[in-house]
Amino acid sequence: MWRYVTGAIAALLITMAGMLLWSSMAGTKSGIGSAPPEADARLGPTDVTAPLEASEKTREQRRFSRYDADQNGAVSRDEFLLSRRKTYARLDLDGDGKLSFEEYAAKTTKKFASSDRDHTGALTPSEFLSTRVARKSLPKGNCPPSLRAPVAADAGADDN
Repeated sequence: MWRYVTGAIAALLITMAGMLLWSSMAGTKSGIGSAPPEADARLGPTDVTAPLEASEKTREQRRFSRYDADQNGAVSRDEFLLSRRKTYARLDLDGDGKLSFEEYAAKTTKKFASSDRDHTGALTPSEFLSTRVARKSLPKGNCPPSLRAPVAADAGADDN
């Protein structure tokens, strides 16, 4: 039992020492992983305080502008419901102002029919796999070039 207690105390002390070392190196300019001095000259002036993403306020302003069709600075009830009306109109295939279940499920019915390749009225596992929703991949950020040490090929030239 004493071995477990000793091991736990040792692990705790090692963890604390690592955290102290990490925090002391975080404040120094020459810490592990910091850019070499010539890297700043290669990249040119950069503003490290600039946000990488648009702020929430900017997003909300853009969303507000999309809803404010007449650009009068206010979103009326009709403007707010306009997107719903457009969606409803697309679903109401016969234009009678009523949405039947068949109209509501038309897209799903077409998807099922196109996935049922053997026309049995039931989907096999491989056919069912074709009905999955294709997710959009997240855009990759515009990150600056790596500031790590030069590659081994470049480093070998300095060794001569």
